[in-house]
Amino acid sequence: MSKVLVYAAMSLDGYIAGPDVSHDHPMGVDGARLHEWMFGEHVDPADRVITKAVSADTGAVVLGRRTFDVGLAHWEDVPYPAPSFVVTHETRPDLPQKSGTFAFVPGVEAAVERAKAVAGDRTVTVMGADIQRQALAAGLVDEVLISLVPVLLGAGAKLFDGLPPMAFTGPVTHVRLGTA
Repeated sequence: MSKVLVYAAMSLDGYIAGPDVSHDHPMGVDGARLHEWMFGEHVDPADRVITKAVSADTGAVVLGRRTFDVGLAHWEDVPYPAPSFVVTHETRPDLPQKSGTFAFVPGVEAAVERAKAVAGDRTVTVMGADIQRQALAAGLVDEVLISLVPVLLGAGAKLFDGLPPMAFTGPVTHVRLGTA
C-alpha cells in the first residue's frame, strides 16, 4: 500500500516558497534559495542521498495547477519520473511527457486516490503549498518530510498556514546554527 508524503524545503521562518510566485520566479522571489542545497554548485553528498531516495520511492505525484503552470517550463518533464496528477477545475486531456504523464483531476481527494492506485507500494509525493495544505487538512497525508534550510525569507507561502491543530509522530528535532 502506498503512503502519501508531503516533502518540502522550508526556511527557518516556515516558508516553502518566496512571495510573488510567477513564471520568472517559480519558487517566488528569493525562493530559489530553498533549493540551492539540491541544485547548487556544491551539493553535499548526504543531501544527494535524501533527494535520490525520495525520487526513487516516488510512484506518483499530486500537484496544484499553479505549481504545474510555473514548473513545466523548468522541469521540461514531470517533476519526478512518475505519473503526475494536477488538481484543477479545468478539464483538459492528459499531457504525456518523457518520464510520465500529467493527468488533470478535479479535487485533491480524487487526485490522491488516483495517484495511490498507480503508485502501488511506492510513495505518492504531494507538491505545492496550497495542495499540500489541502491534503493535510483532509487527513490524506501519512508523512511529512521537511528539509530545513538555514535562511529567512520573511514572506511567501507557508506550509502549515490555516491548518487546524494536529500532531505528528516522531521525536523533537534540535537545530543549532551559526550566523553567517
